[in-house]
Amino acid sequence: MQKPIGPDHIYELSADTQPSMSPDGALVAYVRSQIDRESMTVLSWIMLASDPEGETRVFTHGRADSEPRFSPDGKWLAFVRKDSAARKQLWVMPVDGGEARQLTCVPGGAGDYAWSPDSGRIAYISDVKPSEQSEDVRVARRIRYRIDGKGWRGDAFYHLFVADVESGKSRQITDGDADCANPVWSPEGDRIAFISDRSEARDRSWFAEVYVVSADGGEAVDWSQGVHCYSQGSLGGAIAWSPDGKRLAVAGTDIDDLGDPRQGWLFVVEPGQPPVRLTDGAYTPVLPAPDLKWTVEGDVVFLGEHRGEGFLCRVPAAGGPLTVVAGGGAEWTALSLDATASSAVCVVVTPQSSGALCHVDLSSGRASMFADDNAGYFANHAVATMEKFTIHRDGVEIESRLLLPPEMQPHKKYPVVVDIHGGPHGRFRDAFDGVHQVLAAAGYIVLAVNPRGSSSYGPDFARAVLREWGGEDYLDIMAALDELCTRDYVDTDRLGVHGYSYGGFMGSWIIGHDTRFAAAVVGAPCINLVSMYGTSDIGVSFGEPHWGGTSVDAALLVEHSPLTYADNVETPVLLLHGEDDVRCPIGQSEEYLVALKRLGKEVEMVRFPGGSHGFVKSGPPKMREEYLVRTLAWFDDHLEEGG
Repeated sequence: MQKPIGPDHIYELSADTQPSMSPDGALVAYVRSQIDRESMTVLSWIMLASDPEGETRVFTHGRADSEPRFSPDGKWLAFVRKDSAARKQLWVMPVDGGEARQLTCVPGGAGDYAWSPDSGRIAYISDVKPSEQSEDVRVARRIRYRIDGKGWRGDAFYHLFVADVESGKSRQITDGDADCANPVWSPEGDRIAFISDRSEARDRSWFAEVYVVSADGGEAVDWSQGVHCYSQGSLGGAIAWSPDGKRLAVAGTDIDDLGDPRQGWLFVVEPGQPPVRLTDGAYTPVLPAPDLKWTVEGDVVFLGEHRGEGFLCRVPAAGGPLTVVAGGGAEWTALSLDATASSAVCVVVTPQSSGALCHVDLSSGRASMFADDNAGYFANHAVATMEKFTIHRDGVEIESRLLLPPEMQPHKKYPVVVDIHGGPHGRFRDAFDGVHQVLAAAGYIVLAVNPRGSSSYGPDFARAVLREWGGEDYLDIMAALDELCTRDYVDTDRLGVHGYSYGGFMGSWIIGHDTRFAAAVVGAPCINLVSMYGTSDIGVSFGEPHWGGTSVDAALLVEHSPLTYADNVETPVLLLHGEDDVRCPIGQSEEYLVALKRLGKEVEMVRFPGGSHGFVKSGPPKMREEYLVRTLAWFDDHLEEGG
């Protein structure tokens, strides 16, 4: 008999990620990671597969190795490993055997790197801190003085460096008050394209632009021509040079109020010419994108997402219809291609499995899975059944995913938990979701709606939520729930709601406007948009286009803040929040706790010390487990049958 999936699944499942295909397509390097229960740390090392049906072996033996990338000549594999001071550094290792050699030893660490075409140099990004920065006090001179997950930034910036592979010597080739990311070498190896937020608007916008600089350093030239990328680290964007080195393919946006990397387009840009859109927004480029390739045949190959499903796509750089090569019915991430773009490897996550590697032949579209290290776990554990249904509101189609408990009995009534994704430009996918699986295994139906504002349903759908949080998005979710509640197997007296980040906003908004919910779990919410505007690391850059106001002109922010409606809440609330979250600062939960307590409501707050906004996915293992345990326990206590 199969076992249920519980909160402890995080210890049982490994993850195979960050694939890199060798230039000839014969080898695939990738990262395998797993939690070590004894030390309660995540261990990661590099694996090497000879081909989808061939030998797979451990290639490195570090405890925190990541980001493998083959050199263009196929002789070397570079990767990232932490040094004794826990700083990431670049290492190189011969593919045919031999010892790994540390390439960089820079104070700001090294990452986000790219090999030169001749395999002799590596461009990378490193943190550069001002020499006069005091260790005793912190001085903020700009709005963006800290970043969630990275902490205090002050006057520090990420800059572009080039290392010589033979000598190990590095030199800095960009400077100034700007962060740099995503370096890509030109085909001739004389220039490097990169993404940087070096415009005068960087403090009030999270847009960034594409620049090109000589590989020897010098003035960086803006190639963007009105196309924006994003100053969001690994989600910054993607760039690929044309084979002749005269143009760039760029994943980004040219709409000023749609500043989210999860809904964008592919463009071709070149100096002195207007940008050309290659895609219509229906298939949004998946970011982060380790590999975006412009082929010698004139196509751009990329991963796109459409209606929560991932696809490997190609589109002519000269313009023309997009072709889907493979995909659908799953989440596709982490594309890597061989030198000729004839073979690809991706990470594919299905609703029934937490992910495996997939090899794709681009000429035939044939896809074959390999390196599925978790097959044994899923053979012994029951997975929720996923269904989809759609409704129409005011002429707009709204898609929902429904997770049903394993071995569901047709004549029994089940409680429902409405889950709400973050963003608001996130989306629920055809993919394994730990929260959904744990709840479904415990006997809950999980309703996961992609309301207006969700990405991968087109730019107009995504923009519909701007300056209107708690409007049509809220009504879409409630209409989907109303449709579900007409089904005989739903116990309408046992309804719960869960959400994190924007999902936490919507969860608290829902219980301030609807009293039928018996339990709410609200993670890292946006509760008071007025205070969040001045305390979040993206309060200005994100808040102004989304909320439509500032803390000086706050009427709209007050109207759309869940705190305004706290007196209406009758639902017992569990607040879960990381103490080091600067994206949705913990003061948001503190304000809600005090307001609800003062009003005599049932509320409890759990604080996670050291937790950033992303701790539920990448934080300490015990905290990730505790989030799931407490979520499940709150619903069990308040949605108990007959309770």
